[in-house]
Amino acid sequence: MSDYNLILDTDSYKSSHFLQYPPGTSSLFAYFENRGGSYGQVMFFGLQYILKHYFGQVVTKEMVEEAEQFFLEHGEPFPKEGWMHIVHHWGGRLPVRIRAVPEGMMVPNSNVMFTVESVDPAVPWIVSWVETMLVRVWYPCNVATKSREIKRVIKKYLDMTCDPLVQTGLDFKLHDFGARGVSSLESAGIGGAAHLVNFRGSDNVAGILLANKYYGCKMAGNSIPAAEHSTIITWGQDREEDAYRNMIVQFAKPGATVAVVSDSYDLENAVRNLWGHKLRQEVIDSGATVVIRPDSGDPPGIVLNVLGMLGETFGYVNNQKGYRVLNHVRVIQGDSIDDETSVVAILEKAVQAGFSAENVGFGMGGGLLQKTHRDVNFSAYKVSSATIDDQMIDVKKDPKTDPRKASKAGRLDLVHRDGMLQTVPLFGGEVSSSDSVMHTVFSHGHFTIDQELQDIRKVADANSDRL
Repeated sequence: MSDYNLILDTDSYKSSHFLQYPPGTSSLFAYFENRGGSYGQVMFFGLQYILKHYFGQVVTKEMVEEAEQFFLEHGEPFPKEGWMHIVHHWGGRLPVRIRAVPEGMMVPNSNVMFTVESVDPAVPWIVSWVETMLVRVWYPCNVATKSREIKRVIKKYLDMTCDPLVQTGLDFKLHDFGARGVSSLESAGIGGAAHLVNFRGSDNVAGILLANKYYGCKMAGNSIPAAEHSTIITWGQDREEDAYRNMIVQFAKPGATVAVVSDSYDLENAVRNLWGHKLRQEVIDSGATVVIRPDSGDPPGIVLNVLGMLGETFGYVNNQKGYRVLNHVRVIQGDSIDDETSVVAILEKAVQAGFSAENVGFGMGGGLLQKTHRDVNFSAYKVSSATIDDQMIDVKKDPKTDPRKASKAGRLDLVHRDGMLQTVPLFGGEVSSSDSVMHTVFSHGHFTIDQELQDIRKVADANSDRL
């Protein structure tokens, strides 16, 4: 982070805003919410990373001078006096207070997730300055929410088709393949960590490392040996059987799991003749579970065909609910999985054909980490209260041209009341600290709460939106 200047992590027009607030403005209060979206609620995750990685930087005189020179050449005024006040009076730490809901919590749309207020009347505009940085929490929230929704769908089919006492491995049913499908290493890390709130399977090293470092986890995710097309096709088509046999020799040990992509040439031949005939006994004798990965074609039909061929060659047992469970082998679909509807289409077809959902796992790449944007859930950060001439006033926007963009007014809190989460005024009425689900996570330049991933996972599993 040596090249990172926290002051410059903002939008250009923010630099002129210190001259735009009314004279006598001494404090601002803002909140973040999701105003809509297809899921109705959003999982909160990722603020801790932003605070630790970016807010943790101390502003220096050199950084102020760098920013001043930039904005001078850029064509914007710059509040140098205010930033130097932060350097000298606050030791370079940001004078704001941030309250937030616990990470991992599902929050219904149109409710506050975190709030930000200034704590120094000399720099009230700091609340708006940091908007650009803080609003980026929309991304891990979106990924965590999509991942959560897919987990809900998979669990529904597992509950429907699996024996109650069978360990179905729900936490490993959706594997993160997305590191190569995002725009940057940091996106891979942030999105990958968000997925790990819900699942334990990941090939996204950046996501695992970020979760380990910023969320106090020794090892946030796990993987298994798996083939890619290059490790199969370098053997040549005439030695395809040898390529698969090598996977058995190298990795198929008792109790182990190994995944092998099998559509490099002819999927049906690979599944029916190579895996199901020539290599069948070697798979059985290994004591491992071999997971066949088709990687092309129409996913629902392809997965069902592979399940059918494996059932014919390796056999299956009927569980207590009457669904077929394959012996020795499984299937993972990682191609063309974009959202929960892709998963439903595959599982619905398999289940209708009599196969238990425990036979199928999923991998997800760009659909999980890249195919999203801020307006998926209409994420917004708005100032809702200001103190001017020692008088606290409520402020809001209410555009007639788009009522959906109306904002909230006042200093706000999120409370659990009457069995639901509600946004209410921060003080007054019946609101008390015992009602609130929000906690101060950053105050006067210092972190006050550090959540570990294991605790966030507990929040995700225990909140009111049970799977």
